[in-house]
Amino acid sequence: MDWKTFQALLSGVNKYSTAFGRIWLSVVFVFRVLVYVVAAERVWGDEQKDFDCNTKQPGCTNVCYDHFFPISNIRLWALQLIFVTCPSLLVILHVAYREERERRHRQKYGDQCTKLYSNTGKKHGGLWWTYLFSLVFKLIIELLFLYVLHTLWHGFGMPRLVQCASVAPCPNTVDCYIARPTEKKVFTYFMVGASAVCIVLTICEICYLISHRIMRGLGKDKLSRGHSASSSTCRCHHKLVEAAELGPDLSDAKVQASAPKLTPI
Repeated sequence: MDWKTFQALLSGVNKYSTAFGRIWLSVVFVFRVLVYVVAAERVWGDEQKDFDCNTKQPGCTNVCYDHFFPISNIRLWALQLIFVTCPSLLVILHVAYREERERRHRQKYGDQCTKLYSNTGKKHGGLWWTYLFSLVFKLIIELLFLYVLHTLWHGFGMPRLVQCASVAPCPNTVDCYIARPTEKKVFTYFMVGASAVCIVLTICEICYLISHRIMRGLGKDKLSRGHSASSSTCRCHHKLVEAAELGPDLSDAKVQASAPKLTPI
């Protein structure tokens, strides 16, 4: 994928996002994607080549490396970025579906017909649920990858020395040394911190989206009640006007007819 296509996708996601979503997209692009492309790949580029162990046993170094690093940090972050950014494309696809449906509707019934959607990019109906689902999915993915990263390496730190014991074909306990552990630890903390910021922004956006939907629903209820009260007032006003238009004689006759007949005692 070239940068023009990537920029078009980012602009589409940014167009239909809330304020929190735009901040989240900026954090992902600047502090995660660019850092991953520019610096992180170079830091972990020599991880297996410079993984030194104090043994000459054939295959022992490779087995110890696979034992302590079942998956590379850099590849885990690549998967995380892919799974985190893909749900945002669901919103773009949903808007494209709405636009195509609106186009077919106009093509079938003409340009003067009533529109299916007042605004195809407005988060109402199914698009609101799609947007909420994408946020929940991103939140789950972020938490899941942080849990996997913390579980595989027993924390977010990077030790200088790891010991490989009782692992065939190593004959005894083997000491292995990781290349540039301090630099890798700094980058790990930075990526974890950026992921934590994205989690906070996603939670804030979910709360904002739900609260905005609730407030909009309450506003519609108040508006409907106001319309019903005004319509009842209008009906009473019309009855009074009709009674006045009938004239005083007819109204007096109606009053007399409605009054009870009294007999003298």
